[in-house]
Amino acid sequence: MDQRLSQLTSLTQKDKGPAYLALLSDLFSDPNKPNIAQDIHALVDHVVNEDNAGLIVGRQVFSELVKNLNETTIPNKELRKQIVEDVLTTVQPRLASYEEQLADLLENEEDWNEAARVLMGITLDTSQRTTDEDKLRVYIRIVRLLLEEEDSVQGETYYNRAASLIHSTSDRETVLAFKLCQARISDYSRKFLEAAARYHELSFVVVLLTPNFTRSAAVTCAVLAPAGPNRSRILASLYRDERTTELPTYNILSKMFLDHILRPGEVKEFESTLKPHQLAKIALSMNDRLASAIEASDEQSGDNISTRKGPATVLDRAVMEHNVLASSRIYNNITFGGLGALLDLTPGAAETMARKMIEQGRLKGHIDQVDKLIWFEAAKDEDDAQGKAGGLGDVSQDTEDTGALFTKRWDMQIRMTASNVETIVEHLVEKGLVGSAVATA
Repeated sequence: MDQRLSQLTSLTQKDKGPAYLALLSDLFSDPNKPNIAQDIHALVDHVVNEDNAGLIVGRQVFSELVKNLNETTIPNKELRKQIVEDVLTTVQPRLASYEEQLADLLENEEDWNEAARVLMGITLDTSQRTTDEDKLRVYIRIVRLLLEEEDSVQGETYYNRAASLIHSTSDRETVLAFKLCQARISDYSRKFLEAAARYHELSFVVVLLTPNFTRSAAVTCAVLAPAGPNRSRILASLYRDERTTELPTYNILSKMFLDHILRPGEVKEFESTLKPHQLAKIALSMNDRLASAIEASDEQSGDNISTRKGPATVLDRAVMEHNVLASSRIYNNITFGGLGALLDLTPGAAETMARKMIEQGRLKGHIDQVDKLIWFEAAKDEDDAQGKAGGLGDVSQDTEDTGALFTKRWDMQIRMTASNVETIVEHLVEKGLVGSAVATA
């Protein structure tokens, strides 16, 4: 190897690039050679540290080396790990000249944090990177690596830098990479409604290499989003998207869209698909702790089935808020204790959750503190966008003027239910699933 390297030194700068790349190709042509690790070390040291090839050729050789250090060319995992560690040690003295190539090597080894640190060390004001577009690509890559490491705080810092430069490029791949970072930052920041919309938008981009990831992430964020009309609209869009039926999270998506009350067992499977930040613990606010203390002093301890004062995680809160909203579709009113039993919360905590949703406009109703009742208001046309968007069609809601408010609401609920059942039966008949049963009846 030393002899071949010394021969390449005498070549002109123009011929050195192809010659070094040809030598590298020869090295990987037989990955079972006993001395392949020593030969790669000699080549890297010759190109990187001895300045025999020049910086441009050195980067070309290093980039090609990173591409070849994979399971196909070197199936022996231990040998590959040994070579990678040796290359990292050899290049370390010249880190400033080979940051991106070194980051490629670390990323291939899934060392996200160290790869991001290497890119952060790049001085982006040097002559090699004077354009805003070059800086933008580096920033986007840093964000992606940091998010892989679940470091959303520092990731958001570099995302903001990228956002200030996104206008400088018209490259579609770069713009898509930025939008994906944008969706992931919203996800990590717990802006789940915003993240779901962005993920779903990206899932329609054909050139994107991760359509399954974006669809699945859109469903996950929609489920975790605060219950209310806005979430109903994004749930309707996802439920209407035929591609979501292939996802393992489709079951919980359909139950939420159809306003089914979720039981603990139905959430377990979905919970196993979540990332750590989506399972973050929730601390009780000062107002919630005060309300719990008052409730504990006013009520007898034997009256409460549950002693839980509030949701424990992000998922827990999303499921509870959904169940409150689902209850409003079923009941005209419900006691604090009844809602608490449904949510596995104390009556006071259940009342607090419903009150917050009413205050924020996510639940239509009012609270009777004297009788300890939560009254739900009938859904208006604009609040019923979920059912219409889901393809069930518009249902006439004209009611007879009987002079009784609750009679009107009851008649409306019966009419809506009958109409939906009829629509479902029609679909089943079209598919030939209940034809014989209908004929018999």
